[in-house]
Formats: sequence, C-alpha cells, structure tokens
Amino acid sequence: MITFSVVTITYNAEKVLQPTLDSVLMQDYSHVEHIIIDGASKDNTVQMARDYQAFSDKAENGHTVLIQSEPDKGLYDAMNKGLQKATGTYIVFLNAGDRFPDTETLDKVATVALPGDGEESPAVVYGNTDIIDKDGIFLYHRHLEPPEELTWQSFEEGMLVCHQAFYARTDIAKKLPYNTRYRYSSDVDWCIRVMKEGERYGLSLRNVHAVVANYLEEGQTTQHHRASLIERYKVMCKHYGVIKTTFHRVGFLVRNVMKK
Repeated sequence: MITFSVVTITYNAEKVLQPTLDSVLMQDYSHVEHIIIDGASKDNTVQMARDYQAFSDKAENGHTVLIQSEPDKGLYDAMNKGLQKATGTYIVFLNAGDRFPDTETLDKVATVALPGDGEESPAVVYGNTDIIDKDGIFLYHRHLEPPEELTWQSFEEGMLVCHQAFYARTDIAKKLPYNTRYRYSSDVDWCIRVMKEGERYGLSLRNVHAVVANYLEEGQTTQHHRASLIERYKVMCKHYGVIKTTFHRVGFLVRNVMKK
C-alpha cells in the first residue's frame, strides 16, 4: 500500500493557505498525512490550520493532519522539520498557495508508484506542473517540462521537474536533508541528490504523464530572481561541473535572445 506525506510550509500565509488545505482535503485517496510546519505566524494561519484539522477529522476520509508552529531558521529548515516527521511511503512538498489540480491527483501518483511483482518502489514519481494565479486561475503550462525518462543528469538542462511535482521515497529523502546554507535553490540540490541516491540503488524514476501540481506564480524564488539564479548556478556547478554548467547557461541565454 502506498501512503503519502504532504508537507506544507507556512508563515503568515492566511491570504493563500485555504485553497491549499482544500485541495488536500478533497483528495479521494485515503492514505494521506498532511504535515503543516508553521514558522510561528503572527496572523490567522495557525487557526486556519487548526480549523482545517478539525474539519478533516470529522470528514473521516482517512487523512491525518499534524500541525507544528514554532520559529525556524528559514524555508529549508522548516522543510527539514517536515521531512523528519514524515511517515508516508512518498513525500511531496505543497506549500501555501500551491494545490493539487484535481481530486484524483494522489490516486494517479499512487497507481504509477505501485511496484510490480519482484520490483522495488521507484525512488521518484514525477509529473507536470501548471502555473496559476492567487485565485487559482490557470496562467500557463510550466515552460520546463519533465522528460519521458528522467535521470539526475536531466537537470543539467534546468529543473525539469517542479519541486511540487516531485514525489520522493521517504526512506531515501530522510537520509538527505535540505542544505540550509542555500537560501533559494536547496530544492534543486535536494532533487538531484535524491535522484542520485535512487540510481545508486538501481531504482526507477517514473513519469505520471499528468499535471500533478498547480504552482502559485509568486513564490519566494520569483521575488528574489537574481539571487536565485546566482545560487542555482553554484548548485549546478557542484553537481555537473563548471564547464558543463557554464555551457548550458550561455546556450540558454542565446536561445532567449534569439526568441526576442
């Protein structure tokens, strides 16, 4: 049986949180724990989470909701707290403002994750992402799309799978906490390390062939775009080397200029 740990990180998120909570609550799949890690919000975020927890308990949908609210040392420190609490077969991070695209999303992921006879569960299950605005209105499909067959080398071309569409086996993920020295791109580094670990054990990475995440356009990285690009370059250099990374970055810039 496949189980899921859905981790949501919040801080003063009352304006964007409710749709995220609703999208988890409405999942038809029963075997879900929703872990909400709050950074000691000063607005109504924690009360919203508690109201949702009470409603979810009454719904008897098989979901469990865990809430922790305390100061943290930043986004990736909070993610590590969620990671350590996770008990599901797979873990996915669905932050405040992001949401599942439909009620069957986790059903689709579980179907693909289920191992066949004599097989091990895949290290990662992944899918596509749509970008939405704060009202949940579709804006566009994410420009970078996952390849048919994903490997850790695939990210040389960029983060081809959105973090919110990346389901990692929890037993692998727990051994690989987020690097809190990064402020904006630890998710890229983490995804690459998880895929490397999966390859080391000979585990597959499986494509759902569906949109599995709706991503809110205004995220932390969007707000700090320049600093994020510099940090992401350093992450890529660490995994792929300076020459390869620089070559890909220059090619990316040339393609963008030619499109204009």
